Amino acid sequence: MKPFLDKLKNPIFWSNFLKVALPFFFFVTIISLLINSSSAIFSGDFMAVAEENFANGKWAQFWIIKIVISIIYGLYITNKNMKE
Repeated sequence: MKPFLDKLKNPIFWSNFLKVALPFFFFVTIISLLINSSSAIFSGDFMAVAEENFANGKWAQFWIIKIVISIIYGLYITNKNMKE
């Protein structure tokens, strides 16, 4: 656990973390939207996409899950690939 905490203090760790976590976040978001609303997306009905994924407080669950997964994945991959 100690080497991981030491890596967190390194600015290069955070740079590499962003290089991993941000593309993963966008990828997960796009895949999730396609799975949840593919027919509405392909027909161009973006109001239906918004209603299905973001209306009535659904936006919080939609984004929080993806942010948490992306942070965990980014930390894991960056920690695994960084040399000590």
